[in-house]
Amino acid sequence: MKKVFKICIFFILFQIVFIPAIAIPLVFYGPFNNTRDMIVTTAMTTMTHQYFATWFLSDEKINEILVANRPQEINELQDVEDIKVSESVDDGVELVDVSSSTFKGYLLIVNDPTRVKLASSPRLGTVGATTSQIVEANDAIGGINAGGFKDDALGTGGKPAGVVIEDGVLKSGDKYSNYAIVGLDNTGRMVISNSMNYTKMKNLNLQSAVTFGPIIIINGQPTIKSGDGGWGIQPRTAIGQKKDGTILMLVIDGRQKNSLGATLKNVQDIFLQYGAYNAFNLDGGASSTMVYDGKVVNSPSDIMGERYVPNAFIITKPKTKE
Repeated sequence: MKKVFKICIFFILFQIVFIPAIAIPLVFYGPFNNTRDMIVTTAMTTMTHQYFATWFLSDEKINEILVANRPQEINELQDVEDIKVSESVDDGVELVDVSSSTFKGYLLIVNDPTRVKLASSPRLGTVGATTSQIVEANDAIGGINAGGFKDDALGTGGKPAGVVIEDGVLKSGDKYSNYAIVGLDNTGRMVISNSMNYTKMKNLNLQSAVTFGPIIIINGQPTIKSGDGGWGIQPRTAIGQKKDGTILMLVIDGRQKNSLGATLKNVQDIFLQYGAYNAFNLDGGASSTMVYDGKVVNSPSDIMGERYVPNAFIITKPKTKE
């Protein structure tokens, strides 16, 4: 009996002590660079779990890994004129399941880009609202969370990070700073930039704009040429547009047993598969939410359910035909 007990103790200690002692050096210092990079990029894009990387690697090594996986620097400017929105476009909306073996994802395909606009929390600057609340308040049929925010201890989501333009009006940000933005002009063409000021946005007739990033596809060219995109595996929200004007709205669940999350490379691959000519990463993590036809389509990772956010890209009801 004592021998059996000793054997059991040995196997317990082996799993608790020896396996991690062997696995950690193999992951961080061994030949498994892809696994190491995934762990590092995922950890460093969280606020509370960066120690998974900082305990084992120097700041220099971490930065080297992040730089190697990030999207390439974009030297070319977006050619907005490449987007040709048809005047007789179908006003249909389609919900597509884009799940893989490691994540659950959903894509809204909006044929008429003029039906997509930015809508903010009624108390923007003070308290945010859930994506569902923003969609319902605007009598819309669906939407996804949009720009980032400067969270505080209460997590109200009411203070946007960067610029916010809604219905052509500057709601947040200033007129002189440069921002990384995604927006829609008065014809439904999506505009993306790593650095743009309000004067340029106004000259482009942007009716909607928020700050986040990075750019994932520009002028039909993917920006992630190697690595995973540098932001690890997380819940994702992103928006894209096809050359014919069709808007693609993507949300991927993460931090869950049945959906670990996606890399920016995964997001890029989905957009390329569905013909995106331009694509831009939006606020992800616990904020990632898709609403359609009166329901929350995905499973937000926050234990409280939908998170309060400053704004959302919504899909308005079809225009009444005369």
